[in-house]
Amino acid sequence: MKGFIKFLLVTFIVLVTAASFAVAGGAFYIGQKFEAAGARTDDVVIAIPSGSSIRSISGILIDGGVLPDNMVDAFVFQIGGRFTGQASRLKAGEYEVPAKASIEDILNLLESGQVILRQVTVREGLTNWEIKQLLLAHDGLAKGDDFEMQPEGEYLPETYSYQKGDTAEDIMRQMNEAMEKTVLMACGILLERMANASFHDMVNAKCSKAPAPLKTIGDVLTLASIVEKETAVADERRRVAGVFINRLRKGMLLQTDPTVIYAITKGAHQNEGQGPIGRQLLKKDLEIDSPYNTYKYAGLPPTPIANPGKASIEAVLNPEEHNYIYFVADGSGGHAFGRNLAEHNANVAKWRKIRKNK
Repeated sequence: MKGFIKFLLVTFIVLVTAASFAVAGGAFYIGQKFEAAGARTDDVVIAIPSGSSIRSISGILIDGGVLPDNMVDAFVFQIGGRFTGQASRLKAGEYEVPAKASIEDILNLLESGQVILRQVTVREGLTNWEIKQLLLAHDGLAKGDDFEMQPEGEYLPETYSYQKGDTAEDIMRQMNEAMEKTVLMACGILLERMANASFHDMVNAKCSKAPAPLKTIGDVLTLASIVEKETAVADERRRVAGVFINRLRKGMLLQTDPTVIYAITKGAHQNEGQGPIGRQLLKKDLEIDSPYNTYKYAGLPPTPIANPGKASIEAVLNPEEHNYIYFVADGSGGHAFGRNLAEHNANVAKWRKIRKNK
């Protein structure tokens, strides 16, 4: 009996020892697999959707050819992520996994959030139509279905980041949300609003920081769009805004060419190097019967005529205080300003002389 008990004890010790060696060997093997260089000899781009678990990410890595299609590497990736605590810190986005990346390298990359940076820049003063054409032609954006745009002037020109698979509509949605945040904050309006309400539903809201006679968010955006189209000189924006504010207060016609151009094109400007209407604006154009014709109708046009940038919005909310009611090109890219018709006519004569001598 004692011999049998001794046999069982020896057998147990042998099994425990063997198991310990097996566990230690397995751990050593996993550690080696975790740190070993990957087999790929080229860089690979992968996209991790938001909310992905470490298990689903391992599947994405296998499908993308980053990890071999076997259970061992997937297991090492998952167990490694859980052991290091990185499993809950992996970030969504598009990544470029370098050649020979180990499982440890991949986890570190996905934890870092160093995604591929894709960007598109939309310059100030473009119309909705122009922005849409620009984005539809951008090589990095996916070709989505046609979509309905928000009304004119409700997209903020800026540089926007995007991920693979995003469309022009996705960028314009970002632009609309950015304009909402920018102009509401500039007007001192809380960002809280009714659920399901769009930014357009708020354009008639009072802007408490708008100078009289401007009243609403829509007024601010409309005048900012005119300032944007009238001058590209940063230091002039507040002065130009002041001119239009002065004219509005006096009940004068704004008489601004860009509004007439918008009346003709409805924002679908030609882009062939000969101006938005493909020719010079003619005197007869100033007689066009449109609410956008500020040579014919007093006050602001019914909507913005383009999408203004932050600087033009700020210029309208903080116009320069002066007595100018006229301005004309000065031949240097800027404008000459006049306080009365005599000063303006003198500035016009100088401009005509400069233009004649070119």
